[in-house]
Parts: sequence; structure tokens; C-alpha cells
Amino acid sequence: MSEITQEQVAHLANLARIALTPHEIESLTNELGSIVDNVAKVSEVATADVPATSHPIPLQNVYRDDVPGTTLTTEQALAGAPDHDGSRFRVTAILGEEQ
Repeated sequence: MSEITQEQVAHLANLARIALTPHEIESLTNELGSIVDNVAKVSEVATADVPATSHPIPLQNVYRDDVPGTTLTTEQALAGAPDHDGSRFRVTAILGEEQ
């Protein structure tokens, strides 16, 4: 087990302004100790010849070609609008601003 003590956990909780019960301090002491031990185990295995990885499978972005397609005419776009001025959608003002 690592060298994490209940006093250290209580001190860190105080610095972070987190109120912990004695039971929570005991539980976190064990959990943090376990985490530190596991990190130490990984550090023993990780050597300079082993590259760091963030994901086990190589990832790459897959993009399709950006090809313009058919678009709606202004009349088609405005056909279903509740209100428009012939070339633009008309919406109610927001935040009480009148124009």
C-alpha cells in the first residue's frame, strides 16, 4: 500500500474546501492509495521503447468529398415558414429589443 495517510486526505479536502466525514476520509485514503499503487505498477512497465498511447486502435478522420448538391430556392425555403418578407424569414424580436 502507498504512503497516503488520512491526515493528507483531510488536509487536501480542507484545501479544496470539501467537507468530508471521517468515514469518507478513510474510504478516500484507501482509494487514493490504490490509485497511486496502480500508477506505480504501470510506471514499472512503461519503458522508453514503449510509445505512449491514448487509444488502443489508431484513429483517423474520415471525410467525404465536399460536393455541392441541389439546394432549395428562396421560394421553396420560405414556403413552409409561418412568416417571411419574401426573401427572409421573419421572427419575433428577442430580449425585448424592438427594431
